[in-house]
Amino acid sequence: MLRLSDGRMLGYAEYGAAQGTPLFVFHGSPGARMQVRLAHAPAAERGIRIIAPDRPGLGLSTRRPGRAIADWPDDVCELADALGIARFAVIGISRGGPYAAACAWRLPERITRAGIVSGVAPPDGPHLANGLRRPGRFVFNLVLANPWLMCCVMAAGRQASRRFPELLFERVRTLAPAVDQPVLHRPDVVASLSASLREAFRAGGQGVADELLLLTRPWPFRPEEIRIPVRLWHGDADGVVPVAMGRYLATAIPNCRAEFIPGGGHYLVFDRIGPFLDAMVE
Repeated sequence: MLRLSDGRMLGYAEYGAAQGTPLFVFHGSPGARMQVRLAHAPAAERGIRIIAPDRPGLGLSTRRPGRAIADWPDDVCELADALGIARFAVIGISRGGPYAAACAWRLPERITRAGIVSGVAPPDGPHLANGLRRPGRFVFNLVLANPWLMCCVMAAGRQASRRFPELLFERVRTLAPAVDQPVLHRPDVVASLSASLREAFRAGGQGVADELLLLTRPWPFRPEEIRIPVRLWHGDADGVVPVAMGRYLATAIPNCRAEFIPGGGHYLVFDRIGPFLDAMVE
């Protein structure tokens, strides 16, 4: 854990090679740093040092009321400075995608390249939210109309994560599309995501609610303002984050090299850890 300049604590985990090429990995949500641990062995084999921080209000990191996506690069910079890392790559998975984009926008002098896997696009993109499946669309509308109610729901989620963690993960798995079911039944993936889900609610449900609220608000920057190289991957059968979001980002970000994976679902990252790592340090 790192104490930041404003007094908050920032939790993080490290995986891979301790002296390797640095890569910051931003987890999906609800989630935390343990979501990234399956990358430990592939990263070690490639000489890559992974740093996986918890965002404010999740895991070990102190909540920051009223935070914005554009605040995240400040926390990342403080962590990199504390670890003696001058330049580094970043990659964001799913709801971690906007945070990787924010770092690419704010820190062009420090970021070597950025990656976005199955990433969420800004909600003010052209009709992007319309492609969400029914559960995702319901949550999106709920957050827009009743943010206070979302906070109550997330508070209940904390109790469920503590008392019935297996049932909570099973609910997440049930809501996932058929294309993702094989990977979500892998024991290593189940263990990683279940631990990450429990840890997301460590300090309560407010941090998870903050994440959802931010996804409904416009980004404080435009994807067109990103100037460093970005690699983007998105499955064309993603039923959680519509592929239209990936196509929008690929078109909007000027220096973006995108790959749309035929038949790929939302959790394709777990089957492609090695190639994604290779692309981030090549």
